[in-house]
Amino acid sequence: MTEITIYSAVICPYAHRTRLALLEKGITFDLIEIDLQNKPANFIEISPYGKVPAIKHGQEKVWESAIINEYLEEVFPHPQLLPQNPIARAQARIWVDFANTRFVPTFSNLLRSLDTEQQKQAAQELYNHLQFIESEGLSKLSQNGPYWFGESVSLVDLTFYPWFERWAVIEEYRGFKFPSEFTRIKNWWNAVSQRESVKAIANPKEFYLERYARFASAPATVN
Repeated sequence: MTEITIYSAVICPYAHRTRLALLEKGITFDLIEIDLQNKPANFIEISPYGKVPAIKHGQEKVWESAIINEYLEEVFPHPQLLPQNPIARAQARIWVDFANTRFVPTFSNLLRSLDTEQQKQAAQELYNHLQFIESEGLSKLSQNGPYWFGESVSLVDLTFYPWFERWAVIEEYRGFKFPSEFTRIKNWWNAVSQRESVKAIANPKEFYLERYARFASAPATVN
């Protein structure tokens, strides 16, 4: 009997994070796919914000992907997806916050903006975020390992990865190719993409191009 039910949408990168955490931890779960354009009437009872992902664990409900993933870490502690050392754990939380408050909103602004000047500003901001990740994140924390904290995958890796699987969207619709100078990020991206959990639920770029086209109806402007 499964303990966890996850309410998800295959297009949603936030739900993608939590599905990866469940797979990495080897947790058996039931998956309920939610049509975000036609949500069930009772979905608000599961997710009061009306968003995915949300989980049920027995009779308890948890929503918001970063909070769900920390909940899973606490309730199912093995394998560990956060560093044990308190300062490293704090650093992990800082990077999850960076993803949520800076990296992801900028990615979204670049894709969704129909104003060419705003697109250019978002592209520069996204480049700056990548530079910060390269120099202050992976270069300082991963040492010689492939992941954010070295040899072991963490919630930080799973937090960022879904947007990199969708990178073809901003390349196709906004002309933002991944900068070749960020070699640490590229090596990290390659390593995470080869994990069994990632490959189990990966989608090809054509899948994302088709589904994100409606968010990017203006022509590409960024060089």
